[in-house]
Formats: sequence, C-alpha cells, structure tokens
Amino acid sequence: MTVMTYAEAARLAVAEAMRADDRVWCVGEDLGRGGVFKQYAGLPEEFGPKRISDAPISEACIMGAAFGAALVGTRPIVEMRFADFALCATDELVNQIAKARFMFGGQSRAPMVIRKPMGMWRSSAAQHSQSLESWYAHIPGLVVCCPATPQDNYSMMRAAIECDDPVVYLEHKNIWMMEGEVDTSLKAEFGKAQIRRTGSDVTLVSWSHTANLCVEAAETLAGKGISAEVIDLVSLWPWDKAAVLESVNKTGRLIVAHESVAVGGFGAEVVATMAQSTTFKSPPQRLGSPRSLIAYAPNLEDKLRVTADMIAGAATKSMESVA
Repeated sequence: MTVMTYAEAARLAVAEAMRADDRVWCVGEDLGRGGVFKQYAGLPEEFGPKRISDAPISEACIMGAAFGAALVGTRPIVEMRFADFALCATDELVNQIAKARFMFGGQSRAPMVIRKPMGMWRSSAAQHSQSLESWYAHIPGLVVCCPATPQDNYSMMRAAIECDDPVVYLEHKNIWMMEGEVDTSLKAEFGKAQIRRTGSDVTLVSWSHTANLCVEAAETLAGKGISAEVIDLVSLWPWDKAAVLESVNKTGRLIVAHESVAVGGFGAEVVATMAQSTTFKSPPQRLGSPRSLIAYAPNLEDKLRVTADMIAGAATKSMESVA
C-alpha cells in the first residue's frame, strides 16, 4: 500500500501503462507543462513530445486525430482538459468513435481513453463546472467511468487503457488532491461496484465525488442509529445492477445521489431499474442538482451542491415514511 493523491494515482497508472506498451500515448492541450491540473507532471520529461503530445486548442481535431491513430493500432489517452470543452468534439466521439466497431462489423475498434475532468470546483462558473456523465451513459458503444477514490483512479485507469472499447473517463476536479491508500496489485472490473460501507437500514448509491459524501453521510446516520450501506458504482456503463438490487432487497430503502442535474440524470435509471425488480419499504429518492446554470459566486454555487447533510436528511426521512 502506498498513500497518494487521486491525481498521482492516475498518473502512476498512465506511466506504468506507457512503460509497458509503446502503443500507449497521450494527446491534449497543456500536456507539455504537465496538464492543467498537473495530472501529467513528469511524463513529458520521461516520454518526450512524441508520446506526450501537446496539442493546439482544437478539441475536435484532438479527438479525431486520436481516433484515426486508434484505428491503426495505437492506444491513445485523450485529455479534454475540462468535460465542458469536450462538447466541441461530441460528433467525433458520439457519431464516429462510439460506433466504429459496429459500423465496421467488428473488423476495427477504437481503444481510447477520453479523460474529462468534471464537476464543480472553485467557482469555475457555468462553462467549466458541468457533470455530464448521464449523456455518455446514453450512448451505445461507450464505457463510462467515474472513479471516486485514489485506489479506483489507479485501478480503473489501468483497466480503461487496456480496454478495446472507447472509455469516457470522468475525474472529479474537486478531489485531485484527495489522499488514500493505493494497492497497485488490485485489478478493477467495469460494472463492478465498490461497497464502501455495509449497512442494513438504507442503501445509498452514488459515484464520483458524491460517493465520498455518501460515506460521510453514513457516518452521520450511524450516530442516529441508522445503518446505511454505501454503494459506489464506479462505472455507469456497465453498472452493477446486481449489487444495488442485493442491497435494496436487504434494506428496502434507496437513496441515489449525484452532483449532476437531477432531470434526466443517471439516478433515475437506477431508481427505475430497482422499481422493476424489488419492493420498497419507503419511496426511493434521488438527489441531484436543480436544472440551473452553475454560478461563479461561491454562495450561489453552493446552492446547487448535493451535500452529505442532504443525503443524511433524505435517508432519515426514508426511515420515517412508508411506501
């Protein structure tokens, strides 16, 4: 076990993969200076400009060029700098990369990792703060990951680089410096959730940074005598329906929380899937941001956040109501 930050864990995974396989390379804006969040620090010096490629400011060009490189046998890691900026390359990702294996009858594939730093972070305002994971979960052909811990950011990054399908890899900007133990021998599996805390009264389901808030909420609930089980999905597609169902069958109560907008969010998919498969003791609840633009002002930004207190409050309410 080694203690490292969330950013360091992913950087180590990338470096190890590049050392082991010369087909792995990185391309994106600001990589020559180690990345805007220093998530590539030291890699330009070790691997040089041909494998840590510092690209011009054209997301469509970056994504399209990397797609072509993937089709001819390399394994690019595409850095989009901010998840919001990646929208400039949506056609390349959604209409080309996601559909390549299907359109070519399995004769070709696009093994790519598309890194998209997501989420609210230090008053970054409406164009730099979005969480758009549900968009990509909707697109056939894409794997979607949202790691919440240094361990998962290491293990899932290794799995993403080794995957033969395109992986949309969403890292939350607010936890780059979060520290945790990392065991480099642990393997990750898409569609396999992490049970962050076991419990018997209520199930809390989340992903990305909000999963950490669910752990915090579970600790608060424990002080009230409420035993909460926390499930961190880690990947949204595929997602671990079996783990959530097993937990909800045990607790009879479900709270799904995420930072992204509640309307059309992936939390609705989780609730709907469970509603088709089990009976609840109280109505399931989902927490998400209101359908509002994210303000620059910290006090207004905070109005849109899902907090540990909100999650604990929803779980407490579920203990008091009956379906």
